[in-house]
Amino acid sequence: MAEHPHATLVRRGYEAILRSDMDALRGLMTADVTHHVPGSHPLSGDFKGQDAVIGRYGRLFQETGGSFRADLRSVYVDGRGHAVALHHITAEREGRRFRGDGCLVLRIVGDRITDVDECVEDIDKQDGFWG
Repeated sequence: MAEHPHATLVRRGYEAILRSDMDALRGLMTADVTHHVPGSHPLSGDFKGQDAVIGRYGRLFQETGGSFRADLRSVYVDGRGHAVALHHITAEREGRRFRGDGCLVLRIVGDRITDVDECVEDIDKQDGFWG
C-alpha cells in the first residue's frame, strides 16, 4: 500500500531540513506558512511567512554549529489535511547537549504545508537550552 501524499510531504520536509536544503523546504510550504514554537526563548514564538520560517531553521543550525538534528520517528495523517510528525531532537550548544522528543502538528492544503504547531516534551528544558 502506498504512503499517503501528506505523509510523504512531511518526510520530504524533514529530509530537506537534515540536508540543510532550505530551497527544497521552501517548495513544500505556502508563502504565508506559520510555524508556532512554544516557550520563552529567543527561538520561540510565531514565525509567519517562508522567510521567517526558513530563517528560524537557519538559526537552529547557526546556534548549534550545525549539530541540530530532527530525526523523524513516525508520521500520522487523517486524510483531511492534518499530519502529526513525531521526532527526536539532538543538538549541542555552548558546551551543552540537548536530547528530547517532540512533534509537529501540520496543516496541509493541496500539496503545501500552511501551518505548523510545535509541541515539546519539556518546555523548561527547551527554554534552558535555547535561552
